[in-house]
Amino acid sequence: MKKVIGLEQSLNVLTKNRGIDLEGNSDSISKFSKEIFGVEMTLLEYVNQILAKVKADGDKGLYDLSLKIDGQKLDRITLDKTDLKKAYDHIPSALREALEFSATRINKFHERSIQSDWHDDLEGYGQKYVPVDSAAAYIPGGTAKYPSTVLMTAIPAKVSGVQDIAITCPMPNNHSSYVSVLAAAYIANVDQVYCLGGAQAIAALAYGTESVSKVDFICGPGNIFVTLAKKLVYGEVGIDGLYGPTETVVIADAHAKPTLCAADLIAQAEHDPLARAILITTDLRTAEAIQDEIELRVSRIDRADIAKASIENQGVICVVSDLDEAFTLSNAFAPEHVSLAIENPKTFIPRITNAGMVFIGELSHEVLGDYGAGPSHVMPTAGTARFNSGLGTHSFLKVMPVVSIDSNNSYEIGNAASLIAREEGLTGHAEAAEIRFELN
Repeated sequence: MKKVIGLEQSLNVLTKNRGIDLEGNSDSISKFSKEIFGVEMTLLEYVNQILAKVKADGDKGLYDLSLKIDGQKLDRITLDKTDLKKAYDHIPSALREALEFSATRINKFHERSIQSDWHDDLEGYGQKYVPVDSAAAYIPGGTAKYPSTVLMTAIPAKVSGVQDIAITCPMPNNHSSYVSVLAAAYIANVDQVYCLGGAQAIAALAYGTESVSKVDFICGPGNIFVTLAKKLVYGEVGIDGLYGPTETVVIADAHAKPTLCAADLIAQAEHDPLARAILITTDLRTAEAIQDEIELRVSRIDRADIAKASIENQGVICVVSDLDEAFTLSNAFAPEHVSLAIENPKTFIPRITNAGMVFIGELSHEVLGDYGAGPSHVMPTAGTARFNSGLGTHSFLKVMPVVSIDSNNSYEIGNAASLIAREEGLTGHAEAAEIRFELN
């Protein structure tokens, strides 16, 4: 891991080029687009072409793109609840129990967090929370399968009151390696499963096809093609956010246990070669001990090559003077996850202002957040925690103000409205308020 000393240098390293890269490797995209469409394109042009093809050709476009891009001739696009029940019955009982345990905690958390309607009769205003009619979650596939992401997306939608919930996931035709994903969909009471991946899946959900129902809201993480597709269809549908590679900041002092910190950083690094495992510490000896533990432990895991690439190319150890500087640095980086491996960690919660999720103490580690602590693990990355929150019931709810003004308030507010409207030159507005004075 790269080691950086001091706040200023650490800020330069962590905040440089911070953001979601939606440009991609231009050479590889050009080559790929020529193979698929016969023309060299930029990433933006390539994804736009996929969206346009699905919008124009529907299911035929999905079958064609699946064959050309993924090299897979789809048997079918949709699975039904019978398929999900078979998968649920097929998985080992211990895994079934673990998924149901996590589902229960996720459900409880989101039931506690859901917002309630309110109305103030005296003032004549209030708010009503209305769920979207339909939502779909993108569940990544390819290098790994993620039944946890099914639970973390579908359950908040269900708790918020969404009536029609779908997931889409790239998977082989026999589905045998994805039974846990389908079992999780059964546990989460998902209504529809689509065997689609990539930008074409996002297009199908945004525009609808003969087999895929158009939805109101799309959520979930994905690769660069999925992320750009979500950005491009926003406005046609709602989206939860745009996600880059996953990331964790561990803030450690001299009281931290190096083995535990190293294990947490390795767990983050094994997601993706582009995952960012960041250590911020106030103690140089602790930094060295954690780095030694990482080097000792990383070769033991199944995805060692991925974790090593992440640690070598994306991992950073920042050594700062004190915890004030540590929190300044963390808030500037605005990570997906922050883990506090420090003395009296609860007292420092107010210091964290930019983070997707916060983990307090060594027993509340980030892996628990990935699988069943309660909150969704779909969290803002790439610094978007500065302005965005993790997926939750709020993501699927529209806020609808309700105004019910009585006669006294109507006159008082109308008088102010009339004066402001005339100042703005909107005399029709002013007269619509003033006519109420004459009639009453």
